[in-house]
Order: sequence, then C-alpha cells, then structure tokens
Amino acid sequence: MKKTVVLYPGLSVSHFVPMLQLADALLEAGYAVTVALIDPSLKGDIALAAVIDRVSCSKPSVVFHKLPRIQDPPTIVHDENFIVRYLELVARHHGHLHDLLVSMAPGSIHCLIVDMMSIEVLDVTDKLGIPVFAFFPMNASVLAVSVQLVSSTRAEGQPAGFEEEGDTPQIFYGVPPLPPSHLSDKLLGNPGSEAKKVRLNMMRRIQETKGILANTFVSLEARAVKGLGDPRWFPTMPPLYCVGPLVAGYSEATERHECLKWLDEQPDHSVVFLCFGSVGTGNHSEAQLKEIAAGLERSGHRFLWVVRAPSHDDLEKPSDPSADPDLDALLPEGFLGRTNSRGRVVKLWAPQVEVLHHQATGAFVTHCGWNSVLEGITAGVPMLCWPLYAEQKMNKVFMVEEYGVGVEMVGWQQGLVTAEEVEAKVRLVMESEKGEQLRAQVMAHKEAADMAWKDGGSSRAAFGKFLVDVHAGLGLARR
Repeated sequence: MKKTVVLYPGLSVSHFVPMLQLADALLEAGYAVTVALIDPSLKGDIALAAVIDRVSCSKPSVVFHKLPRIQDPPTIVHDENFIVRYLELVARHHGHLHDLLVSMAPGSIHCLIVDMMSIEVLDVTDKLGIPVFAFFPMNASVLAVSVQLVSSTRAEGQPAGFEEEGDTPQIFYGVPPLPPSHLSDKLLGNPGSEAKKVRLNMMRRIQETKGILANTFVSLEARAVKGLGDPRWFPTMPPLYCVGPLVAGYSEATERHECLKWLDEQPDHSVVFLCFGSVGTGNHSEAQLKEIAAGLERSGHRFLWVVRAPSHDDLEKPSDPSADPDLDALLPEGFLGRTNSRGRVVKLWAPQVEVLHHQATGAFVTHCGWNSVLEGITAGVPMLCWPLYAEQKMNKVFMVEEYGVGVEMVGWQQGLVTAEEVEAKVRLVMESEKGEQLRAQVMAHKEAADMAWKDGGSSRAAFGKFLVDVHAGLGLARR
C-alpha cells in the first residue's frame, strides 16, 4: 500500500498553485497524493475555481476531494477583518477534514501538508496523530521578519519600540533593515484588534508543526535561511525545507495568446512587460493609468501592458475581475494610436509565465507578489518594483537590496508613480549600465534556480530531507 501525503491548500491562487507543484515531486518519489479542498465558491473566488478545475484535469494521478459544503458560510469581504472570517470558514470545515482523514486506510497517511493560513488544523491532526508540515508560499525573509514580529509583540499588540521610532528602519536578524511602513500591515495592524490577534497566533502555531516547506531556494536567501536556523534568534523554529522555486508552468490553452504572436515580431530583450498580479487585486486608479501611459510613450521603448478596470481606493479590495476596461476612456487621448507600432495593451489577463520567458521580454514591472518575483527570476528578467500592499513592500526591499534583481518605483509611497518616473526607470533598466548589472544578477539567480531541483541541487536535497524526516517521524517531540 502506497503511503499518502495529504495536501490542504489555501483558498488563494497564489497559495494553491505553488503547493500543487509539490504534488508532482511527491508522485515522482512514489507517494500517493490526495488534495483536500474547501469549495472555492464559498469564498466567492471565481479565478481560484477555474485554476482548481484546470489543475485537477492536468493531474489525473492526484485525488482531489472536495469537502462537503457547510451551511450559512461567513461572508468573505476583503476588509481588515478578512482573516477572521477566512479562519472561521476554515475552522467550520475541521469536522469534514477529520472525517476524510479517518476514512482513509489506517496507517496510509504519511503526513499532511497544510497551507500556513489553515494552521488551526493542528487541532484536528493532533488528536489523530498525523504529522503536519506547514507550507509557506512566500520567502524565507518574510518568514524571518514575521516570526520576529511575533516574538517582540507586547501584550497590548504593538511591537516593542515601533511607536517611538516613527519610520526609522528596524533591525531584524537575517534580513536588511526595514522601515515600519514597509512591514506587512497584516501583521502590524491595529493593536488589540481581533484580526491582528489571529495573525500573530498563526505565526506562533506555524512553529508547532513538524517543519516548514518554503517556496524559495537557499542561494537566493542565504542570509535569511541561515538566520532561521540559528536557535539563539529562533529558538522555537522547526526544520525549514527550502523547496522552491515552485512556479506555474505554461498555460494549457489550445491557441497561443495574441500577445505572444506580437512578441514574436519584436527584437530580443526589447519589450517592457507590465502586469500587477492576480485578477481583481492588481488594478490602478484612472489617474495612475494615465501616468503610466504617458511615461511609456515618452520612454520610446516597446511595451506589453495588462490593464484592468480602475481600482477601489483600497487596493486590497478586489474590483470586479470581469469588468471590461474602456481603454479609450481610461488612457490619454490618442495614446493607443500613437504607440501602436511599438506597444500592445491587453485587457484583464496575459499568460505571464510565457511572456516572461519570451526572448523579446527585456524588463518586468511587477507588484512584487512572491509568485511573480519567482517567475521573473526563473525567466532571467530584471524587474521594476511597484508594491501595492501587504508583504509586497518587504519583498521590494529584498529584491532591491538583497537579491539585486530590481529597482524601485519610489512614487508608490506617495500614492502616485509619475510619468516622469516611469520614463526614467524604464530607460534606466533598458538602456543604462545599471540595467546591464541587474540583468547579469538576475541571470545568475536564474541559473541557480535552474539547478535547485536538479540532482545535487539544494531544493531537491531539501525535499529529500523532508521525506526522510517524515519517514523517520523526525524523532522529535513538538517544542
């Protein structure tokens, strides 16, 4: 009887996709894989539902088990209490997950890998004696900062020293100094709020698992990985397995997207690609769209730009993902005609992985979401960093100061990146010696990423160590 690894992914494309990349490695290693799913329609996530359908069809050897729907689910709204309602939704599926685990053949479950946001499942698995490993879909640097924020947070809910220091960069072990304004507002939050309490508890409980699988690779984050292994700074940290980069493959569309055909006609490394994350959360205001357009036009460079309908004032509140943007109304008058010979504006979506790997792509303007960062690195494309919210601000610091793969669009901190800055930064990356240095650095990381999952590579070795540790039961009591 094959041993089974159960995956319990989070209800987000950015969490689901990298975890499911692990399924292929587990199958290759001889394990059966079962994926336990909460119905994404309960969260109202159309994009996730589509991705789940596509992935389940592409992995016939994986068993996908949708847990029974609960009655009267909490309404998931992207406000400051989103995480509270999300965790309520997950918790109300604990009984169904318990029933699934019990129904499987006795002794067949090797372990359960759970998304970091569903870590309260420990309340179920502890009673069943099933070893649990956490899946952390972000980088080791964010993990290091988050754990240190938890350990430094006082009873009233504020990290020690922050209120006295303003925005003075704070020292964290294993990462560059970070100003409080760049720390994830999801972890800082409102002191004493329920949302902050549950987030802090999440980061505490992730350290109660048997280990943490992170979507990164050692050479990219050597300082953070070394720091997380230092018991003087992280005394309760379980083993960390860096098993990245876990990135999506090419889309399985039967016909190539029109933008790829256009890229085929462009010179090598000549096109600036602009895309700001998953559908619904990568939108800009109408004023910002006009500034981007003006900057691109003045730069004189070729571009491929994914545009969505303007956003809410709150960037974390998704706009209607199906809203068709009126380009003529949103962009400067005559822009599309004047730039038609060297630019393309695509509505709503483009096949990002294929675009980044196309030989014509020379730079990537990104929101610094971790999946997009890894896709840029594995494609060897230098980046212009434009964070929108949450840990993206921290990622920007790591990309610029630690990995050396990008430059910052500084206007995001004032709420508007001007046309002048768009033009200047595009020219810097595409024309200057600094741009050549960025390209060389990101290519070095690309080569390291390519090696990570090959025989003898760091991520394959970490994955092998994870399998050995699971098989051995680790021999360690939870601290």
